[in-house]
This record gives sequence, C-alpha cells and structure tokens, in this order.
Amino acid sequence: MKKTLAIILCLAMLLPMAGIASAEGTKGVINLYSFTTEISEMIDRFLKDHPEFPYTVTSTVIATTDGLYQPALDQALVGGGGDAPDIYGLESAFVLKYTQGDMSEFAAAYADIGIDLAKVESSEIAPYSVDIGTRPSDGALVALGYQATGGALIYRRDIAIDVWGTDDPAVVAEKVGPGMDKFLEAAEELKAKGYVAISSDGDLWHAIEAGAENGWLDENGALYIDPVRESFIDVAKAIKDNGYGNDTGAWGEAWYADFAGLGDKQVFAFFGPAWLINYVMAGNVGEQFGKYAVAESPIPFFWGGTWIAANKDLANDADKAAAVAQIIDWITLDDSDTGLQYLWANGLMNDAGTKDTVASGTVMAKSNGSVPMLADQNMFEVFVPANAYADGSTLTQYDERINSIWQDHVHQYINGNMDREQAIAAFKQAVADEFGIDAP
Repeated sequence: MKKTLAIILCLAMLLPMAGIASAEGTKGVINLYSFTTEISEMIDRFLKDHPEFPYTVTSTVIATTDGLYQPALDQALVGGGGDAPDIYGLESAFVLKYTQGDMSEFAAAYADIGIDLAKVESSEIAPYSVDIGTRPSDGALVALGYQATGGALIYRRDIAIDVWGTDDPAVVAEKVGPGMDKFLEAAEELKAKGYVAISSDGDLWHAIEAGAENGWLDENGALYIDPVRESFIDVAKAIKDNGYGNDTGAWGEAWYADFAGLGDKQVFAFFGPAWLINYVMAGNVGEQFGKYAVAESPIPFFWGGTWIAANKDLANDADKAAAVAQIIDWITLDDSDTGLQYLWANGLMNDAGTKDTVASGTVMAKSNGSVPMLADQNMFEVFVPANAYADGSTLTQYDERINSIWQDHVHQYINGNMDREQAIAAFKQAVADEFGIDAP
C-alpha cells in the first residue's frame, strides 16, 4: 500500500503545478492539495493582491482520473508531517467523506484556526454549502464551497423558436416542466420537429438524483432507493425507446459534438450549473455560441462544487493557522469587492472575463451575470433562485460510487440485457458486495 501511494505521489509531481509564490515566504511553506488547478490559480491571485503574505504556497495537483486523488490525499493526511496538506480541495462527489465521514477527523474546525463564522450569515453563504461542510460529531464547520452550483435548463434558442415560437425563458420553463412527465411531453413535441430533447440520459440523472427527498441510505444505514431516483430507470427507458436523445454518454466525444450541433440530431437542451456553461460548453459550441439561453429546470437540483478544508494539525502552529485562515476567508467568505467571490462573479479573475455563480448571496446581489455565450442573458436571474433550492441533505460519502453502479444497471435494463426487476436486484447486490450495505 505504501509503495502504491508513493508511486501515485511521485506521478502527481509530474502533473502541472500551480500556486507557487514567486519568492520564498519568510515564515515557511503552506501545502495545498487539489484535483484541479482551480484553487491554486485562486491562491495565485490572492498572493498577487497580498504581496506582504509571509508564506510560500506550493500545490500538489492530482487528477481524480482513475481514482488517484483520494488515496493520495488520505495517505498524506494520515502520514502528517511537513509534507502533509495544510489546505485541501474536496469535490462534491466525495466531500462528505472528509467533512462528515471516515476522514472527517483530520479537518480543522474553521473557528479553531481563526475564521470568523459570523461572516457565514453576513455574506449570505448558500445554506447547502454550510450543511455539507459541517461535521456532525461536534457541529463544527470544517469546509465551505466557493461556488453555488444550482442547476438550470441550458437550451438552444433557435430550436425553442422553431418548436414553440419563442425563446423566452419563462415560456420555455412552462413547456418543459415542472416535473419529468412534462419534460417528456416536451420531448415528444421536439421529436415531431426532428429534434432530440437531450444528448445523454446522464444529463437528466444529475437533476433527478438531486431532486430526491432522501439519500442512498436510510436512518438505519441500509440501502434506500428514493422513488425520484428510481423513476430514472423509467425516464431513461422512455428516452431510449422513443428516440428523445442521441444516446451519447456524458463527457464523451459525441456529447461534446452535440454542444455544437454536430451530432446525429440537433439537441435542444443540457442540464447543468453555470460552470457547465463557462468551462465545458463555451469552448466547444462552435457556431452555436450566443445561441443558448437558460431557464428554470423541470426539477430543482445542484451539480458539483468544490469545498476547502484545512488540516487539524494547524493547531500546532498559530502563525500558519492564521495564514491559512486568511486564504480560506478570502476565497469563501470575503464579500468585499476585492475578495474572490466578487472577482469571480464579475469576471475579474482572468482575461477571458469568465463569470460564475458563487456561494455568497451578498455578492450575487451586487453582481451582473450577463454572458456572451447566452446572448448576454443575465444567467444569475435563473441560477440564483436555483441555488436556493439546492439541498445537500441527501448526500452520503458513498454517492460517487453508488451513483455509478445505479446508472450501470439502469443501462443494463434499457439496453435489453436485464428486465427492470433484475436490474434493481442486481444493483442492490452490487452495493452489498462492494460496501456491505444491504437493502431492507
């Protein structure tokens, strides 16, 4: 095990490194671990704006590809010492493992390192971000997200006009929802005009997953299939059988081609937060740039996000703890015009002017979300209300893997390899085999 993790960590050193200060800090080094360069780029900006900051910040970036990040992070936290992460990023798919689950003991309480928790209220931080970052064992806030990732329907204006005579987001929202039954009715209308409603049923899964009232575990720790999540098996079947989608897979080449209208059939819509527009679609839509809009999703949901935690060992170094607190505060809680939240929401973090929905409601209220990708529609008018519906109470530390197992078995059914009952039974057995979690 140690040899394997050593190899992983060595490989990680070959990955792009970011967030290294131009001059060595006078007080030492702060170590950041993350799975993308996003946080390190934020810290680069922090260091640029705070030249007096007395620490060097070094970043270890290990992609989540093939599951490399979590084992490496776990090893580094358990091993401790000078190379252990002082700050670490946590993706929504596995954040609860580190804030409420098996690895939560390694996270420092924000209050213990000097972060002013009164700012959670004054900055109007999205409640689900706080819930996810709160450790149940002691009620301590140990992580916060910097994005707000409420989801919306991201649709083609030209297709909406052709089918319904308007691209007005309010009208489109009424055509496709609320609820999946209404969406499937809209899919039939789109089909009649030669379009498909979606590219991949995986696009819908994110909305359906987050729309559930309960998570994968019941109050006794047994496997539970919420009726909303179970409905995905029927929705996916309807999409497959009726030709409402292009039968692609999320993150595959065909999915990306559909952004630009280059797939088998023209795709009406995708489901996602602002980050899907900014960082995934915008650079891949080709001639469709400026032809999209956003409207309220048929089912309220959120998808993704990154939380920031600090190492409990910072309690042994008051100066470093205060410095780490300053960085985390600037990224997650500072609602001034010079904090990350404002800079990012208003497109001031890079030359491209990329805007995103952020966790602070205070910042969002004084920001403008007009973006060229959406023909200068103010996306905040849709995404800010969507963020209010986001609910982290259904998450578990097993979600990343159980979601994958569920989708695999749904596709076994819709592709004709199992009947519905067999697919559900096989899903339950697979979860029991992997996690020892039985269904009642």
